[in-house]
Amino acid sequence: MTIGVFDSGLGGLTIVATMRSLLRGAQIIYIADTANAPYGEKTKDQILDYSIRITDYLVEHHRIDALVVACNTATSAAITELREKYPNLIIVGTEPGLKPAISHSVTKKVGVLATPATLEGEKYKALVAMLSNHYHVEVFEQPCPGLVQQIEAGKTDTQETLSMLEGWLSPMRSANVDTIVLGCTHYPLVKESIAKVMGHPIIFVDSAEGVTKRLLFLLEQKGHINRGSISLEILATGNIQSEMIERILGEKFSVTMLNSI
Repeated sequence: MTIGVFDSGLGGLTIVATMRSLLRGAQIIYIADTANAPYGEKTKDQILDYSIRITDYLVEHHRIDALVVACNTATSAAITELREKYPNLIIVGTEPGLKPAISHSVTKKVGVLATPATLEGEKYKALVAMLSNHYHVEVFEQPCPGLVQQIEAGKTDTQETLSMLEGWLSPMRSANVDTIVLGCTHYPLVKESIAKVMGHPIIFVDSAEGVTKRLLFLLEQKGHINRGSISLEILATGNIQSEMIERILGEKFSVTMLNSI
């Protein structure tokens, strides 16, 4: 199986790392659309355009069997249209893990860190309203403009990043939030910094394992046998930090530059 994966930058590699540990017999083609990053501060039409062009490229040039939209923002903006355009392609999106976070929380106070575009998505808003009422949980939402750029630059634990997190997290700390949803695939890369700022034990919920297990289930329905080797090719539309790639994946990878998609 050939699996296409894309994100606005490095963040989706946190999902690829889990895919590499659970999947076998597959080739992964990862596209970091760093030329257009960050998606979270773009309009829905812009994100939809990027998502369609990247998917078109993966289908035409790599003949992918499945697509993972490894970006919460792109999932919110484009997943419906991608499924309509490619009805025969396995497509798995990435959404904030609010329901598992609620089940983990003892205080029933859950924080959600995400990009502005994710928090403004209609599907996300409906999910929050439904779960908040049903489970009697208080949800603390926090957009994090600029955090993706800090992570892309490798500044995951600098004083500047810690100061940004302090401003966003202090209300959650005061409210005794005990579980935080990392609603952007970049954010697992600052878990340690978030924990430092919160100052008490935090349960983190991200989407990597859930996305991978869903993908594997759908692949096996199509006859995939999960054994053999797994390979990864990384492509980027703009500058990308090779040191961060090594940090996320545990080994060095070369990056192929795409001039245009």
